[in-house]
Parts: sequence; structure tokens; C-alpha cells
Amino acid sequence: MRVNKKCDVYSFGVVTMEVITGMHPGDLISSLSPSAFSSSSFSEINQHTLLKDVIDQRIRLPENRVAEGVVYIIKIAFACLLANPQSRPTMRQVALELIARCPPLPKSFSAITLEDLMPQTTMTS
Repeated sequence: MRVNKKCDVYSFGVVTMEVITGMHPGDLISSLSPSAFSSSSFSEINQHTLLKDVIDQRIRLPENRVAEGVVYIIKIAFACLLANPQSRPTMRQVALELIARCPPLPKSFSAITLEDLMPQTTMTS
């Protein structure tokens, strides 16, 4: 593995997911989309798993604007965790996304699945 700026982006995604889930995201990441993230299996978690079931259970479920922020940040983290480094955003793009206004949730926090958070396309600058 060649160490470069994209490794920092990946590390940002890992740390972000650790903070939100309360555990190392390795199994979670590899189980969601073997072709997008990596190749491993963790049968209890899949793309249809509800977000509320993987966030740290020691904290209350977020509501309203906080829930919107959590969803937004996890979407950014997933983009940072893509297996192909060229598909990951730059840290500048991540910073700009974090500064941008958080969009409203498409559905209630309790109904959001992990599939809803996975990147559809790469972030733009």
C-alpha cells in the first residue's frame, strides 16, 4: 500500500465511524458492499440494517437537526471509506461538505437504513 493523502481521508472515515458506532467499523464497512468497500463478511449487518441499530447504543437516538447532522456525517464517512482511493473525496472536499448546510432527512431517523447513507456518486468540489 502506498501512503498518500487518500490514506488520511480513509482514516478520517474510520475515526468518524468509530465515534458514531462506538466500535471499529472494519466488519461493518466490509459487510455493506464487498465491491465498494472491501471483501469480508459479517452476516448480521447488511445494507438494509437500520442506522439506529449500528450507532452507539450507549447514547440516546438523535432527533431533529442532530439526527440530520449524524446522517450527513455518516454519508461523508462512507464516501471516505471507499476501497478505491481515487473514488474517495479529498480532505478539502470533506471540509467543504462539513461546512455546507446539512440537508433535511428524507425520512424519520428511525427508518433510515445503511443503504440510504452509502455514496451514490463521488463528492464534488
